[in-house]
Amino acid sequence: MDSSALFSIRLSVQVALTATCLVVPVGIFFSYVLARKNFRGKDLLDIMLTLPLVLPPTVTGYYLVVLFGRNGPLGGPIYDLTGWTIMFTWQAAVLASFVVSMPLMVKTGRAAIETVDPQLIDVSSTLGHSEVNTVFKVILPLARNGLIAGASLSFARAMGEFGATLMLAGNIPGRTDTAPLSIYSYASNGDWSSANGMVLLFTIVSGIFLYISIRSSDRIFR
Repeated sequence: MDSSALFSIRLSVQVALTATCLVVPVGIFFSYVLARKNFRGKDLLDIMLTLPLVLPPTVTGYYLVVLFGRNGPLGGPIYDLTGWTIMFTWQAAVLASFVVSMPLMVKTGRAAIETVDPQLIDVSSTLGHSEVNTVFKVILPLARNGLIAGASLSFARAMGEFGATLMLAGNIPGRTDTAPLSIYSYASNGDWSSANGMVLLFTIVSGIFLYISIRSSDRIFR
């Protein structure tokens, strides 16, 4: 592979790792809230968190552009204060990957937390442990395999993100061209040799993380 292909692969790994590091704590929080709490608007929250899983990635990217663009309700104030915009930066690719991979973490994490025996949680409370201590000493350790599965799926999804990244970060060579975008460029230009190599690499990496997710999920029910 040439230097541009290696850059794209390194950037994809960097984006996926950063996005996953953000997805895991945020996803665990929402997983716990949806699994253990009852409140008005719970179904709406679940829908909002799940939408990126079913929406076309370009639609998700469009929403992100509207929100975080220079004139957006979130991106506008940041630009006015700092003169910096997330648009067309590698951080934009992280944001896109974070949003599209979050549903996988939330769905898998929620299922794992719901499998924890409620009696064990009640016993922890009876022994005087606070809710926070119960979460970290009882719930999360028992749901660990499911959370690992969710993190693995989220990383794989972040590595393969294309549509939302293209909308928000663009496809700038040497700057925001992640590996999926490079594959698209190679195929568009007829460079099938480079495209085949990167496709094969992605297939292997995705298969590995899918295997990790499957093995971790199997342990939940043993």
